[in-house]
Amino acid sequence: MFLLFICSCSYTDSDESSIHGFLATNVARMAKFVLAGRSDCPHYARAELLADRLQSSLPEFRITKISILPHEWQDYYSVTSDMPADVMLNVAAENLETVMNVVVEEQHRVSLIQPLHIWISSALNPTSSLLIPNLLSAEVFPRVSAISLHLLHLEGPEEGLQWLKMETEDLAHRQLHQVTIHTDLEQAFQEADVILLLDEWWADDEEEMRRKRKVQAISDRYREYGQLIGTRANKEVKVIVSGNSFVNLRCSLLLDHACSIGSHQFVIMATQLENKAKAILAKELRVRTSEITNVIVWGNISGSFYIDLQCATVFNYDGPIKGPAFFSQKVQHILHDRKWLETDFQDLVRGQRAAASSKSLRAAAMMTANGILAVLKAWDGTCSRDELFSMGVLCPGEFDLPDGVVLSLPVTFTGGKWSALLDLTVGEELRERLQLYANELKQVCQVTHAHTWPSLQSVVNTWRLRE
Repeated sequence: MFLLFICSCSYTDSDESSIHGFLATNVARMAKFVLAGRSDCPHYARAELLADRLQSSLPEFRITKISILPHEWQDYYSVTSDMPADVMLNVAAENLETVMNVVVEEQHRVSLIQPLHIWISSALNPTSSLLIPNLLSAEVFPRVSAISLHLLHLEGPEEGLQWLKMETEDLAHRQLHQVTIHTDLEQAFQEADVILLLDEWWADDEEEMRRKRKVQAISDRYREYGQLIGTRANKEVKVIVSGNSFVNLRCSLLLDHACSIGSHQFVIMATQLENKAKAILAKELRVRTSEITNVIVWGNISGSFYIDLQCATVFNYDGPIKGPAFFSQKVQHILHDRKWLETDFQDLVRGQRAAASSKSLRAAAMMTANGILAVLKAWDGTCSRDELFSMGVLCPGEFDLPDGVVLSLPVTFTGGKWSALLDLTVGEELRERLQLYANELKQVCQVTHAHTWPSLQSVVNTWRLRE
């Protein structure tokens, strides 16, 4: 039997509310409640009223009231106190002071924790559940002691985010400081140190009017994202845009509206295309995909692009020239069929990208998560300064390209900063390609700003014809 004694002591409205809530959730597990007090005590009278309310609103609730005459109350439980009232008040004051000191100390301890704030948009994207365990590991952020993870998803029920939050907390990672969920932009990107934009918008089999609405939604959403990032995120925030649809356009919109953030803080992930090219080359050379390095992707990651092998190397190739494990050879010195490299190979990579879009969501999510993690590790300074990455970035003004265009270029990372690799051979043919890609992207940005759908649709159709 469980007995709850509510004696004749002072309590507030908030106490009454707490008692009601406690009993509402626990009454089914309790056998009996007893209310005892002095018959002339106003607090006892108030407790009686609460007991009556509980009994009328909770079917399972039962209580026994024991009203004691004032002169009998002191000896009711055969317990007396010889402590004077002023001593009791002093003890109560000391207790309060001790508790307040503990609260202040805890607040100070929490204030000393400076977590890395990571925001993930479209957090219910399958990529997110693959990313989270790795983001919380010391492998990606080895110098970070605490991570606050913020999950943002603007469409769909909140229950999905609640489940993802619970599963993340159940991982019990030492670096995890807190998990918050957000279904609107009220607090989006607050104090952000890393922002991973997983929004995906495109489907080839959609009818034209639906595509039109989606393109407009992209523009509106990313303009707002840019403004929020510019006003709320940390100035050194790292922003990675991923996906298959209009990623260059989306990054351009962010740059246009996050005016207080440096352009070097925004990149587009091109590692999916790099890895597809590496896989094709590895099959041709009979090596593992990981033994192909420094493949370059130029152009529009979600449109027209070109795979450049001038820096590509292969390790452990079984050819006439062999060496130790660290020995590598130029891919172009082994694959002499220039026509195949310029035509069939390029078509194979484009075909692989189209096939990837039709794969299961989990397969596509694995590729995306792997690419994001690779870029984050490099950005955090855990890669060789000689390792090349292809990323969509704001063009640095080289190769006679127009200002303000986001294209995929080869970059290297040093000390947590990326820089474009400019000492490359850019022949006339490649330069013309880059000019074409830049003009296409500039046209898309212009017609998007002007909200003219027919012009934008013609550009999209041109991209598809070229693919």
